[in-house]
Amino acid sequence: MSESVDCVVAGAGVVGLAVARALALQGREVLVLEAEADIGTGTSSRSSEVIHAGIYYPTGSLKARWCVRGRELLLAFCATHGVAHRRTGKLIVATSPEQLGTLEAARAQAEANGVHDLHWLTGTQARALEPALVCEAALHSPGTGIVDSHALMLALLGDVERHGGILVKKTALAQVWQENDAMFMEASDGTRLQAKLLVNAAGLAAPQLAQQFHGLDARFIPMPRYAKGSYFALSGRAPFSRLIYPVPEPGGLGVHLTLDLAMQARFGPDVQWVDDPHDLTVDPRRGDVFYAQVRKYWPDLPDESLVPAYAGIRPKIGFDGALCSDFVVQGPQVHGLPGLVNLFGIESPGLTSALAIGEYVASLGRVC
Repeated sequence: MSESVDCVVAGAGVVGLAVARALALQGREVLVLEAEADIGTGTSSRSSEVIHAGIYYPTGSLKARWCVRGRELLLAFCATHGVAHRRTGKLIVATSPEQLGTLEAARAQAEANGVHDLHWLTGTQARALEPALVCEAALHSPGTGIVDSHALMLALLGDVERHGGILVKKTALAQVWQENDAMFMEASDGTRLQAKLLVNAAGLAAPQLAQQFHGLDARFIPMPRYAKGSYFALSGRAPFSRLIYPVPEPGGLGVHLTLDLAMQARFGPDVQWVDDPHDLTVDPRRGDVFYAQVRKYWPDLPDESLVPAYAGIRPKIGFDGALCSDFVVQGPQVHGLPGLVNLFGIESPGLTSALAIGEYVASLGRVC
C-alpha cells in the first residue's frame, strides 16, 4: 500500500528547499525527503556564501539567466524574511598588463548577461577603495554580496512548512518506478509513496538517485565528477571590505578572497579532482599555492597566516566523457517520463540561482 502525496522533493539543500517552497506557494502538497540528519549538510553548507551578480557565464546559459534572476529574487527574499546578508561589492582584478584583455572580456560578458552596473577602475582608483590591493585595473561589481546560507535555508523551510509542506529527515529513496502516469517510490525504510511529481534535487547524489529510476533511459543519467575545493581562513583581520577576485583562469576563478558576515576573510576554493565525494579533508600543504596566488593582489599577506578551514565538493557532471559547463534540468519533455524532474550539476552559482530554479521547476510542475 502506497501513501499518496502531490509532490515529493528529494533533497533538502538550498535548491531542494527553494523548489519545495515554490511548489508549496502554488498550493500544492509537498513532501521533502532528506537522506541526512539535517537540512543543507552537503554542498549548500560548504560554499563561499556569495550572492553572485552573473558576470562570467555564457550568454543564454541557465547559469547566466538564473543567476541574474535568482539574485533579484534572493535579495528580495532576504529583505522580507530577515535573512542576514550584505552587499559588500566585489573587485575583479587584473594583476598584470597581460590580463587587461581578460578583464575587458569579463565586462563585455556581464553586459551580454544583463549585468549593467560594473565599473572599470584604474589601479589607482581600485587602491582608493582598497588600499592594501595591488593591481593594474579592476572591475567593481557593487551588486555582489554575501548571505548567511543556513539562515536562508531555515527561512525557505519555514515558508514550506507554513504552506503545509512537510520535511522528513534521515529518509533516502531506494527505488522509483512509474505506473499509470504516477511516480511510485520506496524509501530506504520500506515506506512506499505515490506522487504526481518527483523532483530529484539530491545534489551530489542526484546522478546515483537517477540510477534508481526504473524506466529512465541511461543516456539521460550523467556521470558524476567531483571537484573538491579547499578553503583557507585568514588568522586576524583582513584589510579589505569587499570581495577580491582575480581575473578568471582556465578551469576556475582563481583563489579569491571572500568575507563572511563577521567580515572574517577566507581564501579559495582551489580545484582538486577526487573520486570520493566524502573526501572533505583540507591538506595544509595546499596552502603553499594559496600564498603565491593571493600575493599577486595582496603582496603583504603575512607568512603563516592561512589556516585550513573547510572543503566542499562541486557536483560536476559529464555526458559521453565530456564535462557539462551548465546546469542540467530534465523534465518530461526531455526524458519522456511524466511527473519526473531531474536537477543535475547544480554547482555555483546554485545558491544565488536557487529561487529562480524553484520558479522554473514549479512552472514545469504545473503540467504534472
